[in-house]
Amino acid sequence: MTGLRLVFMGTPDFAVPTLTGLIGAGYEVAGVYTQPPRPAGRGMAERKSPVHGVADQAGLPVLTPTTLKDAAAQAELAGLGADVAVVVAYGLILPKPVLEAPRHGCLNLHGSYLPRWRGAAPIQRAILAGDTETGIMVMRMDEGLDTGPVCLGERVPIGADMTAGELHDEMATLGADLMLRALAALARGSLDCTPQPEEGASYAPKIEKAETRIDWARPAGEVHNHIRGLSPFPGAWCELERAGKRERVKILRAERADGAGAPGEALDDALRIACGEEAVRLTQLQRAGKQPAAAGDFLRGFPVQAGTRLL
Repeated sequence: MTGLRLVFMGTPDFAVPTLTGLIGAGYEVAGVYTQPPRPAGRGMAERKSPVHGVADQAGLPVLTPTTLKDAAAQAELAGLGADVAVVVAYGLILPKPVLEAPRHGCLNLHGSYLPRWRGAAPIQRAILAGDTETGIMVMRMDEGLDTGPVCLGERVPIGADMTAGELHDEMATLGADLMLRALAALARGSLDCTPQPEEGASYAPKIEKAETRIDWARPAGEVHNHIRGLSPFPGAWCELERAGKRERVKILRAERADGAGAPGEALDDALRIACGEEAVRLTQLQRAGKQPAAAGDFLRGFPVQAGTRLL
């Protein structure tokens, strides 16, 4: 055993590597907090969160409160006697009594180089903004929105064509290692946390549906960032017209290309599309109800001829 008794709080895939890392390292996990099962899929059957599934497999006790604001939920957490809570994309607000319940407070893994991109969607927002670098950080939580002092951090380059999904997976793995390092330092009594500067602070609100439609009038660089910043989920999209009917298509990958024309115009038969300035070539697409397809495969079932307008 490592000497620290933990509570883990997390919900999506991003949190799974950290939880599996804690289990593998031999930490005593007194309880796993995650969002309750919710209807999902075509049949809308209740589905457990990714963290819930891992906790079940490991035989860990799972708690799924809908809020931590009431006294009963706070007393239940305090009764677990944790030395520290590890929080990774949990999805519920932690009120002050919860933050103060563990002996060493709550350590949060955040997917940006704070204070830039505080908030719910730091990975997507970094790519949407065209950032070439982000980071992953362990922060001691306070009552603010990702405003607590930073304990450990690493910078992460963002490749020119990297999607949000690829960055997500890389940072989830890096973050798990970073949290293990932070906990080891905490156990030694050597975890130093530094207040964040206010200069350079920015916020990363969650992605809204209204943001996901592609605006071909924007410059090619912005369209490219928009596509990769929303890939694979929720997915940037446009409409293609076929036999007098419009069909919504997700664009999952693209690359910058030469060319000019009316925004949204197909400049050739290989999905080179004009933007407000220059063009992009679409390389991976997804029709409704279908699997993602490379451009060549997509065109065999849905030809897009030069001169076609994407809407």
